[in-house]
Amino acid sequence: MARYRFSEFVLSPRRRVLTRGGHEQPLIPRYFDLLVFLVEHRHEAVHRRDIFDRVWSDVVVSDSALSQAIRTIRRTLEDDSREPRFIRTVSRHGYRFVFDGVVEEDDEQEPPRVESPSPPEPAPPPAAPPAPDLFEQLLDRLTRVPATAADDEDQREAAELLHALGTAEALARLGTRPRHAFARALLRDARWDAPLAGDVPVLAAPSPAATAWHLTTLRLRRAARIAAARWAGAAFGGGVAGAAGGAFGGLLLAAAPTSTASAAVAPVLAVVGAACGAAGAAGVGAGLSVAEATFRSRRTIGLVAGGAVGGGLVGLVAQWLSRWTLAALVGVHLEVGGGLEGLAIGAAAGLGYAAATAFAEGGLAAPRGWQRVATALVVGLACAAATLALALSGRALVGGTVHLIAEASQGSQVVLTPLGRLVGEPDFGPVSAAILGTGEGLLFGAGLAFGLTRRPRS
Repeated sequence: MARYRFSEFVLSPRRRVLTRGGHEQPLIPRYFDLLVFLVEHRHEAVHRRDIFDRVWSDVVVSDSALSQAIRTIRRTLEDDSREPRFIRTVSRHGYRFVFDGVVEEDDEQEPPRVESPSPPEPAPPPAAPPAPDLFEQLLDRLTRVPATAADDEDQREAAELLHALGTAEALARLGTRPRHAFARALLRDARWDAPLAGDVPVLAAPSPAATAWHLTTLRLRRAARIAAARWAGAAFGGGVAGAAGGAFGGLLLAAAPTSTASAAVAPVLAVVGAACGAAGAAGVGAGLSVAEATFRSRRTIGLVAGGAVGGGLVGLVAQWLSRWTLAALVGVHLEVGGGLEGLAIGAAAGLGYAAATAFAEGGLAAPRGWQRVATALVVGLACAAATLALALSGRALVGGTVHLIAEASQGSQVVLTPLGRLVGEPDFGPVSAAILGTGEGLLFGAGLAFGLTRRPRS
């Protein structure tokens, strides 16, 4: 592999290190990959889309994440965006590495050491005015009320510089001055982009609730567009899976030897399955999207909680609506479930998604190819385990609820007794309910995850 020498810097992709005069310049891994990509393609202006596909290939991030990365790299190289020596912004396109004297050399040998001559004994310097207090200057920038998007970026840069000066000292000086909760939240969020940052506690700090609120709003605001698109994708995936499951169940019911149902029940059950799948996936997907955008240090816990809350809320709404609709329109009073079932399935989806996308760092997971298929399978199996447990405990899922409604109605063709007889039961019993529920969970989880991880077109 080659290494690249430009100005006083040496960039070694093999050793994954950037040095200046023999001293390492720390960069977080994705920022290092971005610098390598720009240097490798220094003879062209690199489009933002190509940068996202190369550097953030396994996650989806907002445009501000790329701007943040470029700003950090420029600061490391001591570059000026107005008169760039290294990285130039190409308007409405991307970026280009513009340093003209890049030397490409073999990286198998140790880089030559630059011996600097011993400087002469300096004369005593004249008395200089006291240096400005950088901590106070940066903290003042951090605690101002931003008026524009440029102010937001300026505050984020101030937070990164404070981490470089010393996280602990910055927090100690921050204290409880006005807007300290917002400043602490921004320091907490910026530490992921500052390689030398220390820990920024939330619960053990003053005003933990306010700090957590500001942290959540900061991360949601940066990822709002992406999270909204993922929520819609999850709903679509769940709807398609529900339609496929309903259509297959209807055809199987029509083909059962003792069934009186016709093939016309297949599209009816497909519509029911699509509606239930889309609604459930919308709730769970929204919970997962919000959790993934806001939780980084407690990602698994956040995803499980987000999925559970989203699924539980949608389940409760569906439970209330279905009971009210049945009683008001057809006079059928059934104890239809929904809240507990949604909570359990949502939590299982969050756990499976967290396990399958543990690789994701710095954005919202967007696996590709077989990795995306594997993610869908893991989430589907997790949801299948949850629905199996619910079915074995006597909780009716979509198919079981349809059966209960059909039994309480006159002349319905969607009574699932024939399916129970296929597995040796006299009626739609626990075995057939467990099989059907497991299939529902598998399809729902797979469709949810497949839609949730769709990578938007750049």
